[in-house]
Amino acid sequence: MTVLAIRDLTLRIAGRTLLDNADLAIDPGRKVGLVGRNGAGKSTLLKAITGEIQPDGGEIALSARARLGHVAQEAPGGTASLLETVLAADTERAALLAESETATDPARIGEIHDRLLAIRADSAPARAATVLSGLGFDAEKQARPTGDFSGGWRMRVALAQALFLEPDLLLLDEPTNHLDLEAAMWLEGWLARFPGAAIVVSHDRGLLDRAVDAIAHLDREKITLYPGAFSNFVRVRSERLAQLQAQNVKVAAERQRIQSFVDRFRAKATKARQAQSRLKALERLPPIEAIVEDQPVRFAFPEPPQVPPPILTAARVDLGYGGTPVLRNLDLRLDQDDRIALLGANGNGKSTLAKMFAGRLAPLRGELRLAPRLKVGYFAQHQAEELDLAGTPLSHLQALQPQATETALRGQLARFGLDENRATTTVGSLSGGEKARLLLALCTRDAPQLLILDEPTNHLDIDAREALVKALAEFSGAVVLITHDPHLVELAADRLWLVADGTVKAFEGDLDEYRALLAERARPAAKADAAPTRRDERRERAEARLATAPLRARVKAIEAALARLGTEDKALEAKLADPKLYASGDAGKITAANTRRAAIARETEALETEWLELQEKLEAA
Repeated sequence: MTVLAIRDLTLRIAGRTLLDNADLAIDPGRKVGLVGRNGAGKSTLLKAITGEIQPDGGEIALSARARLGHVAQEAPGGTASLLETVLAADTERAALLAESETATDPARIGEIHDRLLAIRADSAPARAATVLSGLGFDAEKQARPTGDFSGGWRMRVALAQALFLEPDLLLLDEPTNHLDLEAAMWLEGWLARFPGAAIVVSHDRGLLDRAVDAIAHLDREKITLYPGAFSNFVRVRSERLAQLQAQNVKVAAERQRIQSFVDRFRAKATKARQAQSRLKALERLPPIEAIVEDQPVRFAFPEPPQVPPPILTAARVDLGYGGTPVLRNLDLRLDQDDRIALLGANGNGKSTLAKMFAGRLAPLRGELRLAPRLKVGYFAQHQAEELDLAGTPLSHLQALQPQATETALRGQLARFGLDENRATTTVGSLSGGEKARLLLALCTRDAPQLLILDEPTNHLDIDAREALVKALAEFSGAVVLITHDPHLVELAADRLWLVADGTVKAFEGDLDEYRALLAERARPAAKADAAPTRRDERRERAEARLATAPLRARVKAIEAALARLGTEDKALEAKLADPKLYASGDAGKITAANTRRAAIARETEALETEWLELQEKLEAA
């Protein structure tokens, strides 16, 4: 049994075929990463599954009663709190709770309570709060109106709604783009534990290695499913391509040998029959398969000149806005061989620190010293909004470096994969990944000794991210990195700084130890030995209510079941008291009614016993 079956699917966009008679089956509980080059049709396929677009052929079938979940394209807003907004995503729970307030029919009341129990309605607030907390919203933020938050934060709320629903099939399209590293790492763990099936479109190699158990590769208008995580997919596909290349070489050599024989002996009467036989053998050889590979992606940072160490020092620095410090009393040093990744949740001050390093924000207090002739390259995603959409990559560079030759400027663009054609394409026509490449070319045009990268991978595909990792490994300048991509941190950084609690400290450990620290912080803190305050008592009562929620839910379910059994027993009693039943002479109906009444009595007794036991447990709790 499959939760999703795609058969002979054909999808076309603007006359271009993306999928042609493609097939894919997703089993319940299976997490699948959907990968393919940019423009291959990954997001389009998800839209076809949700019904946003209609396929041009074939079938997309969800299993009966399967719930489909995906992130809404429009960020939620309004005056409802974050917690209320997420809870409202479960429309069935909201409708049942509303009906339970007005329902009077005992049978219907029982059905409502049974269904609320089945969908774990009592635990919904706790589950919603857990998801919001994992995505970076503390208790104070969860109580604020959704409309108070920026678009990026509200997209996190949209993601929280999809995760909270825990559907049978979850569709996620680049879910980490609006997350920080901490939230991305939490999402990895959540997906790995999620009992439902999922299709995840992502360029985050860490997510595809740790949170999925199969890879669906969309290539040449077909979908091929590979078991295992992304690393296994890369290995298996590389081996298949190598085998195909070897087969092509072998077939080409055999063709050449046979063709040579035919060319030499076709005109000789004594060899004509053999030549004809060789021609037939040539026809039987399998065709040489084309190995269509995208052009390899390569990035290259200009080689910076050396400057005397340290390249930057900060002594007793306070940083902030409008006179209000965000970070206090910073004592930091950067050398040209440093590779530093900044850890810490969004809002803790990572981008504020990056702006100081880039010269975009002056200290409120303290001293900041830069090495003579130090050049700084600063990449930030928001800079894409400042690009001239009517201009070209070449015109952007010409405006910044009017004395440089066109050849030199084109060479700088070529370092980041913007070839001759893309160099003169309007920026408005470039993809998100191509705009990110342009920003890299712009911020490194002066061969900086210090490179600050604030979320450089948001629109880069997997190949481009690997190219960035390799380019950073070859770069001889200093790097300060802010990213939600654990894979990039692990490969590009050799030091970790934790930005938290209004300061910056070196984190003595690797990313796995940081994961462990976050997991430890997520666990409920032990109760203090001190006498409980009124707030402590309220919290303990809330925790007790949460702990006893399953017991109370079961009590309600038993009460509803007893009400249903009582109604059924009264109906059978009335039926057996009706003289018409006996006048009909149907002994079978009389026996069946009496047998059912006896079964109801046994079920009622068992449920009443369980109800009493649960009441004792609730009183003890």
